[in-house]
Amino acid sequence: MLRYFAMLMTPFLFCLPAEARAQAPPPVSQCQAIAARLPDVKFASLLPVAYQPPEVTITFIGHSTYLIETPDGVRIATDYAGFLLPGGPPDVATMNKAHESHFTLTPDPGIGTILHGWGALAGEPADHDLVIGDVYIRNVTTDIRTWGGFEEDGNSIFIFEVAGLCIGHVGHLHHELSDTHIAEIGRLDVVMVPVDGGLTLGAESMRNVIERLYSAIVLPMHRTGPRIRSFAEMLGDGFETVYSDSRSLTISLNSLSSPPKVILLSGVW
Repeated sequence: MLRYFAMLMTPFLFCLPAEARAQAPPPVSQCQAIAARLPDVKFASLLPVAYQPPEVTITFIGHSTYLIETPDGVRIATDYAGFLLPGGPPDVATMNKAHESHFTLTPDPGIGTILHGWGALAGEPADHDLVIGDVYIRNVTTDIRTWGGFEEDGNSIFIFEVAGLCIGHVGHLHHELSDTHIAEIGRLDVVMVPVDGGLTLGAESMRNVIERLYSAIVLPMHRTGPRIRSFAEMLGDGFETVYSDSRSLTISLNSLSSPPKVILLSGVW
C-alpha cells in the first residue's frame, strides 16, 4: 500500500514563536516538498517518542463548511456561506461559487480574511499564498460546470499547512484531478471531499480522486445520511470507516496511521 514519509522531514517554521516567524523567510510548501513520488513508500512515524506535536481541531458545521482551529487559535471556515459558528466569526473564510450554499455575498464584517476560490477578474484564476498566524494557506484551481460547459479555474482546492499537517478542502470539485493537479497539491494528510451522487462528481470518480490523494484521513461532506454511508462502504478494502458521535476531530502528526480512515463526524452520517 502506497504511503508517505511525512514526519521527520516536516519543517518547523510553524512551531517557532511568533517573533521568529515574523523574521523567517517566506514559507515553502512542505506538503509539496514531501509529496510521495516513488512507488512502495510506506508511511513511517519517525518522530521522537517524547515529542508531542501540536493539535488541530476540525469541526463539521454543515454542508461543506468545516471549522479548522489551529494550535495558535486561528479559526478557518471552509466554503463559508454564512453559517453561525461556535465562538463567533472565523479569522479566515474560504468560499467557492458553484452554488450559493458555498459562499455568501454578505459575510460577517468580523471575518478577518476572505479568500474566494474564483478570480477577481474574468479569465484570471484565484491565486492565494499567505500566512496567517501559524497556518500557511494556498490554493489549486479546478474547473466547474456551467450551463454552457465548463468554466476554467472556477473552483479552488484550499490547502492549509499547519502543525506539520497538510489539510485540504476540495470545494465543489467537478472533475477528476490531473497529474498536474496532484503535483500542485502535494501530500494531503486530511482531505475533505463532497459526496452527493453526481452534483459534484459521481461516486466512482470521487473514489478515484480519494485513491490518488491517498490521505490518512478522509472527511466526507456536502450531503448527509444514507448516501454518505453508502459511499464510505463503497471504498471498501484499504480504507477503514469510522463513525463518530462527535462533530469534532482533534488530530496531530501522531494521529496519522495506516490504513487510511474515512471518518464520518456527527451530523454527516
